[in-house]
Amino acid sequence: MRYLTRFIGWVFSALVLAIPMAALTVGFVIWAYSEGLPDPEELASYEPQTLSRVYSEDGILMDEYLRERRVFVPIDEVPDLVKQAFISAEDKNFYTHPGFDARGMVSAAIDTLQGNTRGASTITQQVVKNFLLSGEREIERKIREVILAVRLENVLSKDQILELYLNEIFLGQNSYGIVAAANNYFGKTLEELTAEEAAYLAVLPKAPSTYHPVRQESRAIARRNYVLREMQENGYLTQEEFETARAAPLLSVQGGDYQPAEQVATDRNYFTEEIRRQLTRQLGEDRLLTGGLTIRATIEPEVQEAAASALRQRLVEYDRERSGYRGPLAHIEQELDPENEEQWRLALAATRGVRDVPDWHMAVVLDMDAESARIGIEGVDEPEEGGHRLYVRDFQWARPRLEGTRVGSAPDSPDDILAVGDVILVTAGLNEDGTFRNWNLRQVPELQGAFMVMDHRTGRVLAMQGGFSYDATSFNRATQATRQPGSAFKPFVYAAALDSGFTPNSMILDAPFTMEVPGQEDWRPKNYSGSTSFNGPTLMRTGLERSLNLMTVRIADTVGMDVIAGYAEDFGIYDEMQPYLPISLGAQETTLYRLISAYAMFANGGQEVEPTMVDRIQDRRGNTIYRHDQRVCEGCEVTAFSDQPEPFIYSTAERTMSRITAFRLISMLEGVVDRGTAARLASLPVPLAGKTGTTNESRDAWFIGFTPDIVAGCYIGFDTPRNMGEGGTGGGMCGPVFRAFMEDYLELRPADPGRFQPPTGVEAVKIARGSGVRLPDAATGDWVWEVFPNGAAPSVGQAAAVIGEAYDLSDLPETTGGDVFVETLPGSDAGTGGSVPVPAPPSISDDALGGGGLY
Repeated sequence: MRYLTRFIGWVFSALVLAIPMAALTVGFVIWAYSEGLPDPEELASYEPQTLSRVYSEDGILMDEYLRERRVFVPIDEVPDLVKQAFISAEDKNFYTHPGFDARGMVSAAIDTLQGNTRGASTITQQVVKNFLLSGEREIERKIREVILAVRLENVLSKDQILELYLNEIFLGQNSYGIVAAANNYFGKTLEELTAEEAAYLAVLPKAPSTYHPVRQESRAIARRNYVLREMQENGYLTQEEFETARAAPLLSVQGGDYQPAEQVATDRNYFTEEIRRQLTRQLGEDRLLTGGLTIRATIEPEVQEAAASALRQRLVEYDRERSGYRGPLAHIEQELDPENEEQWRLALAATRGVRDVPDWHMAVVLDMDAESARIGIEGVDEPEEGGHRLYVRDFQWARPRLEGTRVGSAPDSPDDILAVGDVILVTAGLNEDGTFRNWNLRQVPELQGAFMVMDHRTGRVLAMQGGFSYDATSFNRATQATRQPGSAFKPFVYAAALDSGFTPNSMILDAPFTMEVPGQEDWRPKNYSGSTSFNGPTLMRTGLERSLNLMTVRIADTVGMDVIAGYAEDFGIYDEMQPYLPISLGAQETTLYRLISAYAMFANGGQEVEPTMVDRIQDRRGNTIYRHDQRVCEGCEVTAFSDQPEPFIYSTAERTMSRITAFRLISMLEGVVDRGTAARLASLPVPLAGKTGTTNESRDAWFIGFTPDIVAGCYIGFDTPRNMGEGGTGGGMCGPVFRAFMEDYLELRPADPGRFQPPTGVEAVKIARGSGVRLPDAATGDWVWEVFPNGAAPSVGQAAAVIGEAYDLSDLPETTGGDVFVETLPGSDAGTGGSVPVPAPPSISDDALGGGGLY
């Protein structure tokens, strides 16, 4: 008995010593393995890399910016069914354990000793491993993982941990997170998933390729059904729901059963690429590609389509008339069997080409005879027999390109310009009733251009086409191509003059001008009509309407180039303008984007406007982090409409010019369309003002125009500048583009935008076109309305002084005086400005600066 007592005492003493020793040992292990561990507090503010999406003005998905295809979803928006599936598959005690599952770890250790390696990590441990630790299977890492898991449970709630897990896990098929996986596997949103689909997704975290829905279908179904059984045993599914889900086949996008629910509507284009470039500068690339931003673009798809169509049509017309055929897009070297459709379709699909032009198809030449080539066409079904044929009679325009810009004779047979394996572009020719007629050969034009549309009141860019095809070249000629604007710059010279004391009835001398240049030949600008034709003293507006260089230079010389440079910089045309007199004729390069923005300030009455391609940006949780429209709306928050005044929006924009100067410029630019260099647009049924521009030797052509609601502009030229030849002027090249666009736009927006409204506090008086003299209100003949501040109009019979050095006017050629220029204010009953009939506009393409200048 004594020995038993001693033994019990010894055991008790040992236990008394062992317990604190064990505690000390555990404490030491925790201390030792805790050294250098990351702080779990980091995960409290962690946000997984999530793609950003761009939506159009009407909510259509346009593009995505990403490093990984992950869409973030807050935990409170995850359906319970999805949560339950992953918890059942990965960690059924998730909501009760302290971060690790001791029983599961013991079972896993026993299995490992028996050679059956399996994991026992809880969801919390997996989050720790994915975010904070490396993934090696080592006992040291496992200890550190448990320590961190316990700490993480003290930092984050269970739902926060589950949110991190469900948004971070990789589920195969380039799917990061459950939202991307639901779309990529089933073409559904999370809310649309069935029990069997949620269970299948819960199978994937450990080894997605092991459970591929097609290649490993049997294994995938077996594992899915195991998860369904776990869900039923955990009380998440009834027996009936379990039986129904278990019996369901495994349908998937990969098996061809579904289409992805949300796909990018179009490939990357000029508009979304420019948004990417701008937001990368403003937000940084990391935030754009991984921040889960929702970007609402300003683009209006129908307006964009009209802009792109108008530009492409003109470029194709020019190319077919003058450029000849420059060869195929590419050539497929492998031998193609015309009867092996799968072979040539795969080869064609693997070929880089142009796929973003509506109704244009990539095709490959499969065979040829004397009259036609057999072609296989991407996206077009093969006919029952004979294949598609491209007949030589239908591509007589395709004269082979020779050295330089010369072209050869029209082809007699297909092999004059084509070879088997050539990858080409074709379009379907249609009969009047819309039925198919023939296939036509096409090519991407060498001549390029850009077209842009903006709401001049808000700065919202409604459309931007930076070239013929983004697939062909991503270089955006609206924002990246810097070119000389030529006469499209002149309105800013006139604006500076009006704000510097010139009046609408100022008479400017149109006569030879010479500027001495030390050490060089004197500079002698010329009008486009040639150095032998001058008009003498000419009304200021006529100089702008007919784009007369000599008058513009005299105005600039009188006002001062420093003043004009300040205007150009205030309007955003240049960051720093060179204050040299020839620059007044548009010799310094700028972009279409800048010019459009500057003209918008004329159109909106002189208010500063900041162009934007983005209305609003929201972060991954729906918080608005950017909104373009910062105007204050008084009354917009009122919820009851009865007895409430109409909301009023206050503009916070600064003013770049006075309202009266802006209206005078609008009136002059309306004259450019009615009687001047853009007269071919005068028949458009909408108030229109604008200005053409053409650089020397017809290298660049411009037209910027605006109505009471939009401003739009066109640029056309070769990427490597060269002469466009006859008709290569602003009116000849961009005029048809602008007209085609406006015709489509007016069908889309048939509502009458009204007329340009004059400011308050002004009066309109009649001014004699030839002399600038104020006429009586009852006068008829050659006159024009001009506006002055109340009380500041000239007296009847009073004329303005002539601006320009003294010339013996008898030495100038006699002017014909045959042009009648009419301007009518809104609400005026002046009609045609008198009884004198209006002749056809003079044949003026634009104005010119001879000897290497601009026009």
